[in-house]
Amino acid sequence: MRISTAGIDDLFRLDTLVNNAYRGDRSRRGWTTEANLLDGLRTTPKDLQTLLDTPLSVILKYEDEQGSLLGCVNLQQKNGKLYLGMLSVDPDHQAAGIGKQLLLAAEEYAHQCGIPVIQMTVISVRSELIEWYQRRGYLDTGERIPFPAPDPSFGIARQPLEFIVMEKKV
Repeated sequence: MRISTAGIDDLFRLDTLVNNAYRGDRSRRGWTTEANLLDGLRTTPKDLQTLLDTPLSVILKYEDEQGSLLGCVNLQQKNGKLYLGMLSVDPDHQAAGIGKQLLLAAEEYAHQCGIPVIQMTVISVRSELIEWYQRRGYLDTGERIPFPAPDPSFGIARQPLEFIVMEKKV
């Protein structure tokens, strides 16, 4: 197992991983699928390139001993907090501790940057995912954010959706 910073050479592997983890038939193998809530893609290589090019943004990747990409997470420094997004684990490797290890790596990154709070948004109807984060110390702040208008680059909601904002002090 190795967690390291992703780069431009990882774009297409990251794109495949993230979209397989969230959308489409392959995502249904895991418990984190959004396929029943959203149509379309979760991300594109262009979106990932933008994240890699954004100042104070990093994508951490989790690879096994053979170099297979099994997980990733995007971390962005914003307003004195570390925003955690796009936590993705290959559907065939979910429930193996990879997501927990990426969360711990995010907390270590926050410590290294001197950032005391990690923040994320989660679709409000994803109760099993919200509970998973709560077991790891993330709390619902009470803040709600509307889901973006239909956007093919992020997905098209099949029902009205909103995000809850969750935070953890690290």
